[in-house]
Amino acid sequence: MVFKEETEKLEIEQQEIEKKYFEILKACLRCRTEENTKLIRRAFDLANEAHKGMRRKSGEPYIYHPIEVAKIVAGEIGLGTTSVICALLHDVVEDTEYTLEDIENLFDKKIASIIDGLTKISSVFDKDSSLQAENFRKMLLTLSDDVRVIFIKLADRLHNMRTLDSMPLNKQLKIASETLFLYAPLAHRLGLYSIKTELEDLSLKYEHPVLFNEIKQKLKETEKERLSYINKFSLPIINRLTDAGINYSITGRPKSIFSIYTKMQSKNVPFEEVFDIFAIRIIFEPESSNIEKSQCWNIYSFVTDIYQPKPDRLRDWVSTPKANGYEALHLTVMGPEGKWVEVQIRSQRMDEIAERGYAAHWKYKGDNSDEGELDKWIKKIREMLENPASNALEFLDEFKMNLFSKEIYVFTPKGILKRLPKNSSALDFAYEIHSEVGNKAIGAKINYKLVSLSHILNSGDQVEIITSDKQKPQRDWLDFVGTAKAKSAIKNSFKNERKDNIEKGKILLEEKLKELNLHPNSNIFKKLLAAYGVTKKDDLYNKIGMESIELHYLEKVLSKKSKNKFIRYWQLRVSKTTSKINVFSKKKADDDDSKTSAFDKKKPLYLSEDIDNAIYKLAKCCNPIPGDDVMGYVTPSEELIVHKKKCAIAQKLMSSFGDNIITIEWTVHKIMAHLVRIKLQGIDRLGLVHNVTEIISNELAVNMRALTFDTHDGIFEGSIDLYIHNADDLNNLIKNLKKIKGVDKVIRLEDRDA
Repeated sequence: MVFKEETEKLEIEQQEIEKKYFEILKACLRCRTEENTKLIRRAFDLANEAHKGMRRKSGEPYIYHPIEVAKIVAGEIGLGTTSVICALLHDVVEDTEYTLEDIENLFDKKIASIIDGLTKISSVFDKDSSLQAENFRKMLLTLSDDVRVIFIKLADRLHNMRTLDSMPLNKQLKIASETLFLYAPLAHRLGLYSIKTELEDLSLKYEHPVLFNEIKQKLKETEKERLSYINKFSLPIINRLTDAGINYSITGRPKSIFSIYTKMQSKNVPFEEVFDIFAIRIIFEPESSNIEKSQCWNIYSFVTDIYQPKPDRLRDWVSTPKANGYEALHLTVMGPEGKWVEVQIRSQRMDEIAERGYAAHWKYKGDNSDEGELDKWIKKIREMLENPASNALEFLDEFKMNLFSKEIYVFTPKGILKRLPKNSSALDFAYEIHSEVGNKAIGAKINYKLVSLSHILNSGDQVEIITSDKQKPQRDWLDFVGTAKAKSAIKNSFKNERKDNIEKGKILLEEKLKELNLHPNSNIFKKLLAAYGVTKKDDLYNKIGMESIELHYLEKVLSKKSKNKFIRYWQLRVSKTTSKINVFSKKKADDDDSKTSAFDKKKPLYLSEDIDNAIYKLAKCCNPIPGDDVMGYVTPSEELIVHKKKCAIAQKLMSSFGDNIITIEWTVHKIMAHLVRIKLQGIDRLGLVHNVTEIISNELAVNMRALTFDTHDGIFEGSIDLYIHNADDLNNLIKNLKKIKGVDKVIRLEDRDA
């Protein structure tokens, strides 16, 4: 009986799988020739057979995953037959007995090459490298051959995020952070806006579930009100466009949950004060391609004739498209009832490129058109990948910097336009021209005015770089360059300089030892390394080559008995700076081997205040307190560092070292007090400071460490350092302080040193 039920279940599943094959064909408009259909059927049958009997964590057949990835690739990104085949087979080589050679024989070399880029790395890497970083780097290597691998990888990640519920908490956190750190910006850079938005929302759902659900609920509660308002707002625009005989459509565009969350965090405002939740999109069919841009501006003038625009919120990506090809006019206008509304104006061509990004470019630009900005960006990534000196994590940092979304447009003296990230310096521009121009730069002329290399550029600046053959890169340059190209060139220059110094230092030391009738050996180096405060021979040679170590007293140094004082001093300093701050309960291990099982990464770890067993530390970069939304990072030495999830360093750790992340939960904390700083702002009045201190000290019995207030033109600003038990106490305090007459704003400063 059980066997019969199992057989029937498998038959039903197989029928469902067969239905999904036709769903793929329906989604892929470019796959409907007889030849393409045969190829997809062959790939479908191969994947189905290869994954037979395999199941996902959710319990469903594994083949559902590659099928859904193929549907995303075809329907949501708009790719063709080759991409659909690769999506169906993307896990076959990694998870089954099939090899890349088998794939090449059954299909072709191109498909095998793309699948190779999608296959995860299984070999062992250097212990300091990140497996995620290595995987990501390998995936990007295929950019040199075919950008489609990135689209398939994004589709793979999107489906994994859609089905993340079945994964354990620590895996959810790792995958969500990695997605937010790399995959969502990558989707944005490639112009896949709908995929980028969904990836961001899903990441927020698992990183900050409480906030996600709160915003989602508030959007649901206000949905009818928003639709009613958008209809009221749109009506006069609809009448005007209809009278003008324009073929158009208008849709309400709800702001994404992640976008609202980001606004709330950056502006430190509640949901109700995020002013541009209302948005509409006008998509029109141009009368001809020649007047597409002018029609955008005509529609802009219709809208601004009806509603007053906000001058500083105009975004013209029609005259100068974004680097990823995005074209549109964005404006924000004052609608009825004093509410700001964002209006996006696009042609149908612009809209398709906006939703499908680089994939849609192929349809419109063809193969023989000029190199676009996105092609230039891909070329930059290839150059980064070809740098053998950088390790995976360095590459990850550089790549992340190249995913800038906010850009400025500057000009060379001859009027050639260059795109750079916002807040780029004149030195960034110099390196954008050429590495040698950057290395030799001594100053710049911005709009014919002499400025320093650290000068921040603005859109529209005309920049001329002044160079000198005597100049070479300086260490402090790294403090004010922002582009990956500039940082990489400066670091490479230092590496080359170090290499020369090591060679020079080695020769100088050998010559000096020869004068003393000594031959280099381990005892001599042991004394020298300890005496000069270095731990490696190359560091010693480098210092000698830089002339920061003089060899006049070499004989005296070698004649003294070394006690490794410097090393012991350094170890003492390190031990002091890493002293434990706070702890969770755990029995001490009987031997060192037990450290490997100190943390169960599959289960949440509950933090308590057992001071006798100090093991975890609170990160100084974000100063978490009990009640904050936090994660734990286990260092190679088995220390646990607790960060806020929204901390930038935490995001990087979660995306680069996801396997070392554990889920953290707070227990009730009323023993230890944590130092936090709050900032107040408002209208000054007599007795206000007294009211503030009375609530803090008397009503809530909170201890203050420092208090500063400053008033100017009737406005006051103040900051208070307090000892708080947990986030709930802090939130209650902030709520009570906001009730004081005259107090307009109370926020927590995340970093006390800021």
